Amino acid sequence: MPLVNSLELIQKARDHKKAIAAFNIHNLETIQAVIEGAAELNSPVIIATTPGTLGHAGIENIAAIVKVLALQVNIPIALHMDHCTSFDTIVECIKSGYTSVMIDGAHLEYSENVELVKAVVRMAHAVGVQVEGEIGKIGGVEDDLFVNEADAAFTVPAEAKKFVDDTGIDTLAVAIGTAHGMYKGEPKLDYKRIEEIKNLVEVPLVLHGASGVPDESVKKAISLGMAKVNIATELKNPMVGAIRKSLLNPEQNDPRKYMGAAKEAVKEVVKNKIKLCGTVGFAAEF
Repeated sequence: MPLVNSLELIQKARDHKKAIAAFNIHNLETIQAVIEGAAELNSPVIIATTPGTLGHAGIENIAAIVKVLALQVNIPIALHMDHCTSFDTIVECIKSGYTSVMIDGAHLEYSENVELVKAVVRMAHAVGVQVEGEIGKIGGVEDDLFVNEADAAFTVPAEAKKFVDDTGIDTLAVAIGTAHGMYKGEPKLDYKRIEEIKNLVEVPLVLHGASGVPDESVKKAISLGMAKVNIATELKNPMVGAIRKSLLNPEQNDPRKYMGAAKEAVKEVVKNKIKLCGTVGFAAEF
C-alpha cells in the first residue's frame, strides 16, 4: 500500500481510545522489523526518523526503502520526520515522500516557535502532509538534542490551546512527565494535565518518551487522549543485545545472521507495543 498521511490514522485511533505506535528506525533491518511486525498484527503504524538517522543513512535512501516495503503489505503506513529543527530538512523530507513531519521549535521563544511552525504548516498542508508541533520541553536526549530535567517544563494547558490556535498544527506533542531515553526510576505521568489539555484542544495528542514507561501508565495515557505513542530507545536496546549475543561466537562474521537476529528482537518489541496501543486488527478500519 502506498504511504498514507498519518492524521487520519491518529484521529481514528483517538476516536476509538487507541493510539498509533510510531517507531524510530535506523536502518534496513529496523524498518523491516516495524513493517513486518505491524503487518503480522494487521495494524497501522508510523515509521519515524530523526535528523541523526537521516544524516547517517540519507533522506532519499530511507524514504525509498520505506516506500518499497510499504507496497509489499496491506496496512496503512506513514513516514514521519521526528524532532526536526530545520525548515530546509523538512522540505527535503517532503520532496522525498514523507507524509508527516514534526517541526520542533520548543527551544525557541514562543513567538519565534510559532513563526517557524506556521511556515512549516503552510508549506506542508499545501502538499497534503500533516504537521506535529511541541509546546513544553520533553526532557532527556533525542538524537543530539538534550533537555535537562530543570528545563523540562510541563506543558501549560492554556498555552497548549493558544499554540494550536496560533500555528494550525494537526497534532500536539506535550510534556506530561515523560523523557527521551530510558528512565532511572519509574516516571510519574501527570494524568490530570493530559485531561486538561485534551479538553482545551481539538487536535490529537502525542506521547513522546514512551520507552521505559510502564504499560499500565501508557494505557491510562491513551485512555485519556494520547493518540500517538513514540518508541525509540526500547528498539535500540534489544537490537544491540541480540547483536552482542550473536558475536559471542568468535566465528560469527555473517551480517545476515547477526543483523537477522537483531531484526527479530526488534520485531518482538514492535508487536508488544502495538498490542499495548490497542491497534491489533485496526488496519481493517482504513
